[in-house]
Amino acid sequence: MLARLRGWARAIKRDVHALWLAARDPRTPWHARALAIGVAAYALSPIDLIPDFVPVLGYLDDVILVPLGILLVVRLVPPGVMAEHRASAAAAAAGPASRAGAACIVAVWCGALAGSAWWLLG
Repeated sequence: MLARLRGWARAIKRDVHALWLAARDPRTPWHARALAIGVAAYALSPIDLIPDFVPVLGYLDDVILVPLGILLVVRLVPPGVMAEHRASAAAAAAGPASRAGAACIVAVWCGALAGSAWWLLG
């Protein structure tokens, strides 16, 4: 069962990346593009509709809203376009991680932490 959950989580991650790619593709209808951006932004955002620290309900919105949003957008995107972007997302996930990207994220968090400390202590 744990292996099935991991596979499902990988598929969700791949589909979120594929939706982001499809949102930037001119072959995708405008309404599907707008919804794809919204679903991908919600899935990747640290801000949730219900905060994760709320017992049970905190993760329930991630488990229900994100897959339903993905399902809706996948139905709106032309099948050939979605298959192409799923393949691209799977290839990107199999490739090496970007160390420069990780360094940028760490730098942003360190800057935010330093700015918060300066604001609170200053």
